[in-house]
Amino acid sequence: MCLAIPMQIEAIEGYVARCQAKGVYRDVSLFMLQDEMPAVGDYVMVHVGYAIQTMTEAEARSAWELFDEILCESDQPTEHA
Repeated sequence: MCLAIPMQIEAIEGYVARCQAKGVYRDVSLFMLQDEMPAVGDYVMVHVGYAIQTMTEAEARSAWELFDEILCESDQPTEHA
């Protein structure tokens, strides 16, 4: 399964952005978005180290809520018959 994570851009140097999500920081390539470069403060979907699309803050928050829900469910013990 492939997964992309929403992250917020905190700094940009060339085609590399320093991004963060929930206290985790990563250097992310903006090369795939060079035709419509995002700015500091924007949210991007990050997949294997590349920003693959920009998104709104509301979309990013919604995605994180869903991820949190999935993680919470996976922590619940399962019943066996």
